[in-house]
Amino acid sequence: MPTSQPFAKRRRCGFIGVALIGILNLVGCSQTLHVEPAEDSNNPRCADVTVRLPDSLGTYGREWTDGQATGAWGSKPAVMLRCGVAVPAPTDLVCQTIYGIDWIIFAQEKDVQQMVTYGRDPAIQVVISRDAGLDFADTLEDLGKSIKAGLSVPSGQCS
Repeated sequence: MPTSQPFAKRRRCGFIGVALIGILNLVGCSQTLHVEPAEDSNNPRCADVTVRLPDSLGTYGREWTDGQATGAWGSKPAVMLRCGVAVPAPTDLVCQTIYGIDWIIFAQEKDVQQMVTYGRDPAIQVVISRDAGLDFADTLEDLGKSIKAGLSVPSGQCS
């Protein structure tokens, strides 16, 4: 009997070690963020954009999201993207071209700044947290690289 006791102890310690490693792996994993998908998120061109999205924007890493054709950077998140939002009609809101992409800039809100691509189908919405410390033009330029590569030639432009 004295020889089976150390074996039982080692097996119990091994089980506890494996259980602890599993718990630590769960704790260390990032959480999936909920981002509501846009109405036309199943558009194949949205997939062409989202597979090209950058791994980071500024100091924020890309996070997992649960919505189709979405992206998020930072755990709060600092930036959210949704592809497949309604294509905007001509508007008198500010329209600015950044990295060859035309963006409708919505009125500033307290905590966020929202932009939607203009002249692109499907349209892409980007929401940037105002307290994230990101330069909006740099962020849109980084995202614009993915958008230009994934979407066809624009059908309209800022005037």
